[in-house]
Amino acid sequence: MEATNKAPVNDLIFNELIKRGYALDGNTRIWNIADSKLWYLTPEQSQAFLDLEGSKEYQEEIIQKEMDLINGNIKEMLATLGGDPLNIIDLGCGDGKKAVLFIDHLKDRMKLRYCPIDISSYMVERAIEKIMKMDVGEVVQFQWNISDFENLKNVSFLLRYGEYKKNLMLLLGNTLGNFEINELLYQIRNSMSEGDMILIGNGLDNRNEEDILKSYDTNKMNDFLIKIIEQLGLSSKEVTFGARFINSRVEMYYTLNGDVVINFQKKKIEFNKGDQIIVAISYKYNQEDFRTFLSMYFDVPMLQVSEDKSYVLALCKK
Repeated sequence: MEATNKAPVNDLIFNELIKRGYALDGNTRIWNIADSKLWYLTPEQSQAFLDLEGSKEYQEEIIQKEMDLINGNIKEMLATLGGDPLNIIDLGCGDGKKAVLFIDHLKDRMKLRYCPIDISSYMVERAIEKIMKMDVGEVVQFQWNISDFENLKNVSFLLRYGEYKKNLMLLLGNTLGNFEINELLYQIRNSMSEGDMILIGNGLDNRNEEDILKSYDTNKMNDFLIKIIEQLGLSSKEVTFGARFINSRVEMYYTLNGDVVINFQKKKIEFNKGDQIIVAISYKYNQEDFRTFLSMYFDVPMLQVSEDKSYVLALCKK
């Protein structure tokens, strides 16, 4: 084998590989480092995701369906939310575009305070800039903006001051699908008080594998995820991108085109030709299973599904 890590190696990604090791699928070694915390380690990665969101496939399969569901059910949601001042906590905010439509419906009906939460400072800065242009009221800027979801209890507690006693969390754009559902829903519920709500937009398993995969197996998705591989010191020529639907989830992975050794910090990882590195997972659930999961943690006053049964919008209450 030849050591090929000519580019710098990111210690976080390398250490994840060391820590997790590999599993065998027949004779194929599967290295699974699918963790959204690794997707946005650099501004370049964050921008690549924003470019992905702007792609035709992503717009059609996620953004447009979510927008249609929000527009089609806004009256019901407004009636459930009431008119009291509201903290909007935007989980996995990206550049804020997912929240814009919903906030636009609310801003003339109640007092709003917007708090973006994202692991990427690049994303948070852009979300703050975008929402401030909407003149919605206060936009919260503090240390917890740049955070993972494990700190939600701190965020929700600190926002309950003045008139703003009630929180509405947004978990839009299929963000829930990137996590183990029970773990994340438990964390979210644990950070909420009685009467708080969360709006969730997520893809469904409509049992049509070709339709499910078409928004994942794309050049833009590869342009985004290849940056994880490159931060292992590998080049795009040494791997091949793929996506598959298995066990109710989409797996995005790279297959090694040849034998490779990565040397870093007096350690090494030996990859064999045909080894696969899973870098992203998106869970899909059928409508009834999804409702069952939500009902384990919340009351679900509204759950609406897109016409093609591939996307769901749910308003949940503690």
